[in-house]
Amino acid sequence: MSITELPPSNDEGPGQLAIEEEDEEDIDETLRERLIGLTEMFPENVRTVCGNAATFAMAASKASYGFTRSALWVVASAATILTLPVVFESERAQHQEMQREQERQILLGPNAAMAGSGANLYPGMMPQMSPPPGAS
Repeated sequence: MSITELPPSNDEGPGQLAIEEEDEEDIDETLRERLIGLTEMFPENVRTVCGNAATFAMAASKASYGFTRSALWVVASAATILTLPVVFESERAQHQEMQREQERQILLGPNAAMAGSGANLYPGMMPQMSPPPGAS
């Protein structure tokens, strides 16, 4: 009994099983085998050109990947070597300035740290005031 002789049915009957068995027979052919079979449709020179183009594309992508990887390594390592000393030095200078302000605050009182280094006052002393303009 062939597929054309089976009566059509909406539920899964013997006709549906026969179609599924035939579909399973077609799956035996792999994608690679199908592609190789399709190449026979094209002339030899077209296949050669396409193969060479694919080989060139693969080699070019590998070379560009290697160059990009090397360039990224050079840029990242140079940036690290050049910027880290600057960052560390500025952090150290900031820390020293904070320590100086803290020592000034401890020695001269809380308001002296705000006044800056120009006010040479001892704790508890008032700044000298000039006499009023008409008091001479």
